[in-house]
Amino acid sequence: MIVTSAMTTMRHQYIAKAFLSEKEINEIMDKNKVDTTDKYSDEKAIEVAKYNDSEAFKNGDIQYNDNKGVPKEKDNIEMVDISNGKYKGYLLIVSNPDRVSVATTKKVGNYGMKLEDIVKEYDAVGGINAGGFADENGKGNGGTPIGLLIEDGQVIYGNEKDRYDIVGLNEDSVLVLGSYTLKELKAKKIRDAVTFSPFLVVNGQPTIKQGNGGWGIAPRTAIGQRKDGTILMLVIDGRQVSSIGATLKEVQDIMLQYDAYNAANLDGGASTTMIYENKTINHPCSQYGPRYLPSAFIIKKN
Repeated sequence: MIVTSAMTTMRHQYIAKAFLSEKEINEIMDKNKVDTTDKYSDEKAIEVAKYNDSEAFKNGDIQYNDNKGVPKEKDNIEMVDISNGKYKGYLLIVSNPDRVSVATTKKVGNYGMKLEDIVKEYDAVGGINAGGFADENGKGNGGTPIGLLIEDGQVIYGNEKDRYDIVGLNEDSVLVLGSYTLKELKAKKIRDAVTFSPFLVVNGQPTIKQGNGGWGIAPRTAIGQRKDGTILMLVIDGRQVSSIGATLKEVQDIMLQYDAYNAANLDGGASTTMIYENKTINHPCSQYGPRYLPSAFIIKKN
């Protein structure tokens, strides 16, 4: 746990290197890593209700499972405190996936924005941080995304030659996980996407079969989707006395507990942030306050 936690940070790798050889460190990391090569979500397995047009929605007949503390209401957002003795965490359960989309900083490639400012800019109900960014020596300004950014069907960042591990939503608001080129994503009608990994649940199956997931204990952000289309947005605080953080295995288990059919890890660490109803719900661990980000998954107003 110490090695995987230290080696997935920029500043604390010396903790592992002080008492283990590079070979020993690599063996530990390889034993715990998540291999999601050739893991692709099956979009056809998700049945998303059409809210705005369907008679069922207008008549109030659309109902959702309440076996996980989710009330049977239409177009509902529920916030669940999942804290325990080890960490503090929060889960937003969004029954209407049409309301979830990617939002980006106004100056992609130059400067990022704090999540609270992104949410305000898009007049959204809330959101979580999404994709990673270049952060040399921990001094990145959030402006340069790592990988791909697609917003409302438009490629904001990325190029035709590369293949990307994507966490995205297609035009039917189905969460899509996999490795794709821009050409392939266009054919799949992806409306919003960021690059991050690893995938934690694919087609109902956990990807972490042994170990802790290889990334140690840290603050976490993740997104998932149930078979009925409901979106799960998770943050867990870490690197604090009151909340040390979670492993990827623990995040995977939470997603399975709340019936995720597909789920993926997003940028964590000091970037982990959740905004809901004009409040910062969690406590980001950055000593400088909430970080500047290139992208977020937001929840739009009705």
